[in-house]
Amino acid sequence: MQATRIIAIRHGETAWNVDTRIQGQLDIGLNETGHWQAARAAQALVGETIHAIYASDLQRAWETAHAISKITGTLVQPEIGLRERGFGIFQGRTFAEIESTWPEESRRWRQRDPYWAPEGGESLAALAQRVTDTTAELASRHPGEQIVLVAHGGVMDALYRAATGQSVQAPRTWHLGNAAINRLLWTPQGLSLVGWSDTRHLDGDDALDETTT
Repeated sequence: MQATRIIAIRHGETAWNVDTRIQGQLDIGLNETGHWQAARAAQALVGETIHAIYASDLQRAWETAHAISKITGTLVQPEIGLRERGFGIFQGRTFAEIESTWPEESRRWRQRDPYWAPEGGESLAALAQRVTDTTAELASRHPGEQIVLVAHGGVMDALYRAATGQSVQAPRTWHLGNAAINRLLWTPQGLSLVGWSDTRHLDGDDALDETTT
């Protein structure tokens, strides 16, 4: 089977990114900067041959994907498997609030315990499995073609780890900026990395990294 080329893009900035407030699967839209970032990411893909765009159905990813659709003329298809990690009781809280309210749970979160999940939420192991399964299912539809996946920081992180063989517990040393362009290849044997965190289209913009948002 021919490889499927994947362009993976995190959504543009939201007000909750700026506030360091956990969004999880709550449906938060882009702020003004986020809309600008989405438009810039779309412009960066002008001239690319894109056979399909799949996006998380959460508003911040959906709006980003539609900016790309408008430029490329490719319709966006919703995919709930590309949603952000479910953060349960952490959702809607700032990092500082989580630390003060649930210190033990916050410790396990920071230590990247793969099988721990906040109450009502999703573990890192479950997220990684969901993301790799979803990506494989979508990519297998497009052998020899190029697709765009628009999703979230947690999804981008899972893709990077899968493509580079990093465990879910490994400390993160890579960026997950809003509206950064990331490129991968998929074959039935798995994912491989082509390029990561291209933000040249955002020059002059201080895009927030998921490690702090």
